[in-house]
Amino acid sequence: MMKFNFSKKTILVLLAGVLFLSFSFKSKFFEVAKQIEIYNTLFKELNMYYVNEINPAELTNKAIKNTLKDLDPYTNFYTEQGVEDARIRREGEYGGIGVSVYYSKVGIQINQVYKGYSADKAGLKVGDIIISVNGQSVKNMERDELSMYLKGTPNSTFSVELLRQGNTIQKEIIRDKIVVNPVPFSEMIDEETGYIVLTRFNKKASSEVKKAFQKLKKEGMKKLVFDLRANPGGSLFESIKISNFFLPKGKVIVSTKAKVKKWSNIYKTTKKPLDLEIPIVVLLNGRSASASEIVSGSLQDYDRAVIMGQRSFGKGLVQRYRELTYGTQLKVTISKYYTPSGRCIQELDYANRDKNGKVPKFSDKGINEFKTANGRTVYDGGGVLPDVVIKTSKQTESTKKLLRSRAIFNFSTNYYYQNPRIESEVDFEFKDSDFEKFTDYLELDTTFVTKQEMLFKEAYKASVLKNIYKEYRGIQEKLFDEKIKEISKNKDILKRALKEEILHRYYYQDGIYKHNIKNDLFIREAVNLLDNQDKYREILSKN
Repeated sequence: MMKFNFSKKTILVLLAGVLFLSFSFKSKFFEVAKQIEIYNTLFKELNMYYVNEINPAELTNKAIKNTLKDLDPYTNFYTEQGVEDARIRREGEYGGIGVSVYYSKVGIQINQVYKGYSADKAGLKVGDIIISVNGQSVKNMERDELSMYLKGTPNSTFSVELLRQGNTIQKEIIRDKIVVNPVPFSEMIDEETGYIVLTRFNKKASSEVKKAFQKLKKEGMKKLVFDLRANPGGSLFESIKISNFFLPKGKVIVSTKAKVKKWSNIYKTTKKPLDLEIPIVVLLNGRSASASEIVSGSLQDYDRAVIMGQRSFGKGLVQRYRELTYGTQLKVTISKYYTPSGRCIQELDYANRDKNGKVPKFSDKGINEFKTANGRTVYDGGGVLPDVVIKTSKQTESTKKLLRSRAIFNFSTNYYYQNPRIESEVDFEFKDSDFEKFTDYLELDTTFVTKQEMLFKEAYKASVLKNIYKEYRGIQEKLFDEKIKEISKNKDILKRALKEEILHRYYYQDGIYKHNIKNDLFIREAVNLLDNQDKYREILSKN
């Protein structure tokens, strides 16, 4: 039997440590309980004595949002309706009409119609604004209320009144069971090269990628372009399954580090792969995030695919849903993730905002080198950097503002009604003359306003000098000309965005993909590289 000899000093040190930990835990628990009690008593006093009636749910929602706003944009509170919306995104199935929408004070505006579903069958068009449902006006309703109107039990019928180009139209719609396929398009680009686009990592992602891959293999695929551009991510476990399709069983795909020990894990491949030999090019851009970065990062670290395009978003954080009371939920960031080589690709340091609330970049402090399986150098500090970078013009602030506005959407709606027909989806081009029409249209559009224009307008409205309208209009015109000059620096980016928005009006999302496999710069460069296998192997073996 082994004996242990402890001195009095050792026992005192151990006891002090236990007491300190116990005190720290109790102190922290007391502080949390104290703050909750303060809020509860404040809420009760307001509810009882404030001179006007208050809305308890609205007040609490605002308080919660204010609590979370300085953490990170992925830690969110969901009401009961928000929980259902989040479930739909994860599951990929719901009862609805097959559209995506914008919510506004006017009503529900259709921004995408999915081919073959009930909205399409009923003749709804992109740009239509639903102003009433079953005779109930939806004007000035909150987003949570509006989102409930179009969803419901499959085969249930409802009527809508909508605005289209100034005319009011009545429609009867039967709800469908909507299945969101995360692989909306997979086809052969040429006799040997297959193309798969994955738009999200919902629960169907791995099964749909597998189905598409096997279909293309039967059609003669010997090389693959795997498109993850603008894929915002989703399920961590789906990203591991998809990585496993092209990597051997037992390989580390991602590791996570969390405050709670059970959420610090190493995740490995567990299945037999689909194909360990087929040459792959993975396409990324600045809107590829989260699970997209796990897949691309792991394939890059094992030198299994050439990553091409532009640096990914750089999320690097993992979330979990936590059940709260009364059907609500918290989605909370629980850990950071690391690629097989050890890279944390998080770009934004949310924990160290400056006094103005600006979030610094980890890459501003410097980046670190890591090695792939073949000894190639890769880097951390903000997204997955492609092995082959495809350059586009650098977006100006005005262009970023334009892309966030609805100006391109509104112009494309007008274009559709002014042009009953266009060339086939493969042959359609948005010419320089069309771009000039777009810049002319921006004089009429009210959604794209730069910071300078807004500040100048506010200064004019606040001025007591009402006889300077002529001068005001002159400066307005100069500001507009400067705005057009700035966005024209990104004509390549904007022409593509306009072309895709217009193509969707005539040929749905499918038409955009069919156009892109023949005309898109990124896809064309990927095919060129796959056709040059010496170059492909050189990239993956270079030290």
